[in-house]
Amino acid sequence: MTMTHTLNPTADIATDIDDVARLIGPDGTRVTDPELERWVADVDAETLRGLYRDMVLVRRIDTEGVALQRQGQLGLWAPCRGQEAVQVGTARALRADDFVFPSYREVGVHHVRGAAPQDFVPAWRGVTHSANDPYTTNTATSQIIIGAQTLHAVGYAMGIQRDGADQVSVAYFGDGATSQGDVNEAMVFASSFSAPVVFVCSNNQWAISEPVSVQAAYPIAGRAPGFGIPSLRVDGNDVLACLAAMRWATHRARTGQGPAYIEAVTYRMGPHTTSDDPTRYRDEAEVERWRRRDPIDRLEAFLRGQGELDDAFSRSVDADADILGAAVRAATLGARTPEPLEVFDHVYAEPHTGLDEQRGWFAAYLDGFAAEEEA
Repeated sequence: MTMTHTLNPTADIATDIDDVARLIGPDGTRVTDPELERWVADVDAETLRGLYRDMVLVRRIDTEGVALQRQGQLGLWAPCRGQEAVQVGTARALRADDFVFPSYREVGVHHVRGAAPQDFVPAWRGVTHSANDPYTTNTATSQIIIGAQTLHAVGYAMGIQRDGADQVSVAYFGDGATSQGDVNEAMVFASSFSAPVVFVCSNNQWAISEPVSVQAAYPIAGRAPGFGIPSLRVDGNDVLACLAAMRWATHRARTGQGPAYIEAVTYRMGPHTTSDDPTRYRDEAEVERWRRRDPIDRLEAFLRGQGELDDAFSRSVDADADILGAAVRAATLGARTPEPLEVFDHVYAEPHTGLDEQRGWFAAYLDGFAAEEEA
């Protein structure tokens, strides 16, 4: 099944943000989409409440991350506020043995895959190389190099093929990454080898200060079919639609039909990272338009309208968020700052003379500061 029914390849990407597949509208009303419906026919109110809880917890992690960076406790943070539905909805569609290759913004994916704050927060403090063990949650460490993880995901998927297994590999990246050669090269290999990989593009409208309309005149999902990869442009603020889209994509990859591509149209509510000032390049009216599309408010409105979410449940979720927020702070404040020379400890598995020489140079450099203080 090729789900390109909502994609108008000649649409103006800057104005047609509603040319997307969805199941829950911005106001919380249920929308009928037969092609998406079949992939979430089993989703009941309990499952939806679970997705709501996931998104609230992810937002709390993100809120704490930003606050800790502002307090000087983290060196940097890449906010994901507004993109919780993409991350939670797609990640919840995966099996535990699928392998995920995230970018630096997918804190929600790490959370859904079972990572605890101490597994990924210390990396932003700069006290560890990469934090989590990828094989504990089958999730690679967050990739900082734009788009590089797509090649890793395709390579892993080709390995799955050769093992004769039915796992799926997933690459997450932003709209800005689609302008990188790595992403396009990854799609060439994925298509040529029918690799079981899913590409998830979180189109959050801005590649740092560059609007998506500058890098793409037409919807990004329209590029994948040119590589022979079916695509779907979905409402990235609709968690149910994101779940459905990922189930479609993973089913295709898992059953030997080759790769699939999802463009999730969403919005980065905060800065690109905490070193960025978005007020320099976008106006508050735009942010307010997207604030009215908030993914958490949308699902809450739907569930309350169905009588499936009450204040007691909301309070219990908030209490869980408080506990998780405390865990984020503890993981940050309790992180051990390594001695400077420890940076050399795990570069090679075996002793290396070249590394010993570099260690000596660095030690002498550090000793120079001590000499200055004594003088």
